[in-house]
Amino acid sequence: MLKGIPAILSPELLKILMEMGHGDEIVLGDGNFPAASHARRLVRCDGHGIPELLEAVLSLLPLDQYTARPAALMQVVPGDTVETPIWDRYDRIVRERAGLTDAFEQVERFAFYERAKQAYAIVATGESALYANIILKKGVVAPE
Repeated sequence: MLKGIPAILSPELLKILMEMGHGDEIVLGDGNFPAASHARRLVRCDGHGIPELLEAVLSLLPLDQYTARPAALMQVVPGDTVETPIWDRYDRIVRERAGLTDAFEQVERFAFYERAKQAYAIVATGESALYANIILKKGVVAPE
């Protein structure tokens, strides 16, 4: 354990976040996301929900300030009647942690999968909400 590091972040996930450079992307995939078959680097966070991980990750990872929308959600498939209340939680977390409004791009399902294949890493979670997948684009840490 270290001071100031959220306990939900494993050593493996911390290493991934440290390795990522400006513009690299990380996917937080829900329990239905095909993480293992799409990942260049796979981090298992089974049993954890995405909102808790998102809050912890954004306490350390800056979002890309040079991109209009540095976070991406998987768009609901046309005709699917599923509700996405988890997106409201994501919005609140991003506003609080990153200070951003309107930070989310919506990406068509198969385009999201293709983008995920190019991500630096995919985090496989136990999130049970549908359409809970999110991609984060890393920004820069400015000198103090």
